[in-house]
Amino acid sequence: MATKRDYYEVLGVGQDADRDQVRRAYRRKAREFHPDVNDAPDAADRFREVKEAYEVLSDDEKRAMYDRFGHDADQFGHGPGDFSGFGIDDLFNEFFGFGTRTRTAGRQAPARGRDLRVDVRLEFEEAVFGTEKEVEVPRWEACDVCGGSGAEPGTAPVTCVQCAGAGEVRQAQQSGLFGSFVTVVTCPRCEGTGEVINTPCSQCRGRKRVHGSKVISIEIPAGVDDGTRIRLTGEGDAGERGGPPGNLYVNIHVKPHELFERRETDIYLELPVNVAQAALGDEVEVPTLDGEEILEIPPGTHTGQTFRLAGHGVPHLRRAGRGDQVVRVFVVTPTDLTDEQKELLQALSKTLGKEVIPRRGKNFRDWLKDTFGV
Repeated sequence: MATKRDYYEVLGVGQDADRDQVRRAYRRKAREFHPDVNDAPDAADRFREVKEAYEVLSDDEKRAMYDRFGHDADQFGHGPGDFSGFGIDDLFNEFFGFGTRTRTAGRQAPARGRDLRVDVRLEFEEAVFGTEKEVEVPRWEACDVCGGSGAEPGTAPVTCVQCAGAGEVRQAQQSGLFGSFVTVVTCPRCEGTGEVINTPCSQCRGRKRVHGSKVISIEIPAGVDDGTRIRLTGEGDAGERGGPPGNLYVNIHVKPHELFERRETDIYLELPVNVAQAALGDEVEVPTLDGEEILEIPPGTHTGQTFRLAGHGVPHLRRAGRGDQVVRVFVVTPTDLTDEQKELLQALSKTLGKEVIPRRGKNFRDWLKDTFGV
């Protein structure tokens, strides 16, 4: 059996490296030797070596054990990257409890696929009334050539002869302190799967999954809001070793509208009216998401007064009905009056108890002097 390299050497860090340095070194090495990007014959072995080193050096307890005993820490019943829970109880169980481990490696269980996320941007109206969007999702998919078996068509995986399909093997260990004892470790031949692929699939190279993409149609329900998340079960990455696929989460982002503002299920609109409309009352056409609606402005309306158009808001997501459209009125003061309009307003001011003398373009100081003699 080949001698294991020092874990610090594998990651290319010193023994005084902190956790962040170890993590950065692992990411760099993992990208370098990942089988998906590195076609070298030993890439998979180097990738496993890097992963094993990181599992030990990133854990304070495991790292302390490794710094003290090196790779001989395996003799204490804890395989590579698995020193967790080591203590005096483990020593007594291992060396004085009939020489076998109480926790075995076991065959690798099916692993659920990774969850994925996609962002979808909607127009304001699409979020209110619902729509359908298509998105292309890159993901791991079961290999369609081998059907997910990992073996070239016409062949099939065979039971591992070393572990007889158990995924684990027992090894006799020799310790100068405690003598010989037996440990149970993951089978090195099949890596815990219990089977060996003698003729790997030409497409997936025995990985049983391939990088692919799928165009997915997403039904956006009426009433979604910015930040809403929709879950599509089973549309994530394909699982490993027969595990179920992950889910796809759709994050909704809604563009703002130039006229309307949404608050919960109500829609707000700012409506400008002139002084005459506010004072005398009027009927005005108001834009809504459903088209124009007639709104009656009562006499004496002031800025900030609100009116409701029932049922013209956002549909409720979990029950029937819609919110309202709230119209907030603000009175616009005219700034470019004709002489006739000024005269009419001046005449009106007399009837209101205080005659207003137009400033006629004078500055404020001149107006004070003409009006009050100061």
